[in-house]
Amino acid sequence: MLETRHVSAAYGPLNVLSDVSVRFSKSRLTAIVGPNGCGKSSLLKAIMGFLPISAGDILLEGAPLHGIGRKALARRIAYLPQDCFCPDYMTLGELIELAGYSRYSLTGGPSAQDRDLFKQVLETVGLSDRAGFPVNKLSGGQRQRAWIAMVLAQDTDVILMDEPVNHLDMKYQFAVLELVRELIETHGKTVIAVLHDLNLTTAFADEVVLMQSGRCITAGPVADTVTSDNIEQVFGLRTQIFPRDGRLVCFPERIGHTSVA
Repeated sequence: MLETRHVSAAYGPLNVLSDVSVRFSKSRLTAIVGPNGCGKSSLLKAIMGFLPISAGDILLEGAPLHGIGRKALARRIAYLPQDCFCPDYMTLGELIELAGYSRYSLTGGPSAQDRDLFKQVLETVGLSDRAGFPVNKLSGGQRQRAWIAMVLAQDTDVILMDEPVNHLDMKYQFAVLELVRELIETHGKTVIAVLHDLNLTTAFADEVVLMQSGRCITAGPVADTVTSDNIEQVFGLRTQIFPRDGRLVCFPERIGHTSVA
């Protein structure tokens, strides 16, 4: 559905993506994983056109994304950045309405169909009783679900999420990623998310893209990509990886620690 072919990009003289070729599967959760500064966020920005590419192509359903207008792109792909902000006066309902801008006419606002969709997404994220609340007065977990509701209200088939569980405690990390899984399994969404935690990745993702120094080291199903050798190559850290209750668990070895037989 979404594919990058030999994509390279740079911030001035600094290369951040080098010859990245990845195919993202439809109706799956693909986690992009790697050390800080390896190009994970840059890859999402390149897909969205926020970071111009110097080489390669980005295709959606076989058609190049290069040159597509912003409103047209917003009807195809929703993007949730790492940090989201809104004015103190903005309510959750007003925030959700902003998400439908790509469907509005020049002089019109939300249609009856749009408003039905807005109600549905608030129910999906469990915030239907908070529509009149200022977004900045919601709890941390509620705010993150509010931003997810906003990208859902765009009603796109593809959703890009840059560290969607950043700054959340364990309970809300699981709650948000359980919601993402529901979007895939119930609504058929294709979700590409930058994640840092390997155990969250193996618990929730279908496929993984491992990156290092702006390059894709490997990509594919979790069981094929999350291996001790791959993790050591990408992070420089030895790990024990073993199955537990139908998923893989990553147990890093302490740096400089010598195990005792």
